[in-house]
Amino acid sequence: MKIVIIGSGNLATNLSLALKDAGQDIVQIFSRTEAHARELADKLGCSYTSSLDGIRRDADVYILSVKDDALLRLVPTICATHKNGIFLHTAGSVPMNLFEGSASQYGVLYPMQTFSKNHRVDFREIPCFIEASSPQALSVVRSLAERISEHVVVCDSEKRKKLHLAAVLACNLTNHCYRLAERVLEAEQIDFSLFLPLIEETARKVKTLSPKEAQTGPMVRYDQGVMRMQMEMLPDDRTREIYRLMAESIHEDS
Repeated sequence: MKIVIIGSGNLATNLSLALKDAGQDIVQIFSRTEAHARELADKLGCSYTSSLDGIRRDADVYILSVKDDALLRLVPTICATHKNGIFLHTAGSVPMNLFEGSASQYGVLYPMQTFSKNHRVDFREIPCFIEASSPQALSVVRSLAERISEHVVVCDSEKRKKLHLAAVLACNLTNHCYRLAERVLEAEQIDFSLFLPLIEETARKVKTLSPKEAQTGPMVRYDQGVMRMQMEMLPDDRTREIYRLMAESIHEDS
């Protein structure tokens, strides 16, 4: 199948490289920023364009992997001028029916992972959640997903929105807690890398224990003396409020 990738960001980069490694024919990259389109196209050995009019019209699949607001703008325009092919988006929180009225065959391929352009991940381990507008489209999406992932699940838009919410809680908010910790360490000139064994063990434990069972620390014990002391050491009111709310939530759940 000939595949056009719309986008050149973190997910678009990792997904297109995984598809190429799986033997798929990536024929073109589109990005509004020509330099970004060229950079990814060079890695894939395919053509690129920064013009909507330059997007090829002979592809079998168009994968739109862009920010949610850009997706809303691009779908009507691209689908209107590219009548053939199956259109997919990769967003966690955008419903599949975004394509209704614009495309006849469409679906979703949502890889649930955090991506960075300059860090390749093993796609075989990434759960891919899919849905499609027809059995034919679903067959195509499933085929693509199964070529890159060992964990492919059919999932409707409502469940996928909840999955994305849970992913934000588990990943983005957790990573921000790392950043808050990093700021405390920076003030004392302590290298954050010393915390990596702690972070790795925290992640490792939830492979065998539920998150509730794995929780430890002063908030579970509700050691108010320790918590009061730690809140006083925090650098600003916002971080103290985050600590307080998290402490209450952990205690109430324990």
